[in-house]
Amino acid sequence: MNLDGKVAIVTGAAGGIGLAIARRYARDGARVVVTDLQAERGEHEALAIRTAGGWARFMACDTADEAAVETLVETVETEVGPIDLAVCSAGISKGGQPFYDTTLEDFTKVLSVNLVGPFIVGKAVARRMIASGVKGAIIHISSVGAVLGVETSPAYCTSKGGLSMLTKVMALAMARHGVRVNAIGPGPTWSPMTEAALDQPAIDMMLSRTPLGRFAEADEVAGVAAFLASEDSSYITGQTLYADGGRLALNYVVSKPA
Repeated sequence: MNLDGKVAIVTGAAGGIGLAIARRYARDGARVVVTDLQAERGEHEALAIRTAGGWARFMACDTADEAAVETLVETVETEVGPIDLAVCSAGISKGGQPFYDTTLEDFTKVLSVNLVGPFIVGKAVARRMIASGVKGAIIHISSVGAVLGVETSPAYCTSKGGLSMLTKVMALAMARHGVRVNAIGPGPTWSPMTEAALDQPAIDMMLSRTPLGRFAEADEVAGVAAFLASEDSSYITGQTLYADGGRLALNYVVSKPA
């Protein structure tokens, strides 16, 4: 995809899907602002992108902090250029128990990062795009968990369901300004978060419900993000595109691959 000269902010980009998207955008010619709370790792990954020939700069930011996000967006516009693309990939999961054993603190923390954060980032970026006349794209990283409930992940599933709806209402508001807003709903994807959260029985169960019989690689999700950032998706807005290995098409259990 051709993203030459585009300025992109990617949140949660120190690892996992966010990092894969940052690398892909840089490879496709964008100037990428890598943002995350993990400053040391974020600086390292931005340097690695530059070493590989891309343009990248790290800026630390807590995306659930409105003042911090406003500072981030202002700095990017002043020091890098008008923002064309924003990808909200920062996310956490605090699962392991049903809703009635989930603490309010854990529930609100997940929603703060996974849902309130994209609202704050989207709001700040959208206002800048409107003011500068940029006809850009905002992309959220949702999940199949937006439409498939998991008993032991009440906060995560709720946050992703809300994020898919937020995508729709943002798309409606931004259409008149020529800005597209979409989401990606990955199925099981290898990332530091999934590796930390899943044991082998959980992995086997998830694969039994995935027709392609494997987890996605983060680069595969990044490919969808590149498409949604490009002119090839110029008539797509308000959608959640599911890169799920067939998960949502399935209504039975498949055999584990040998």
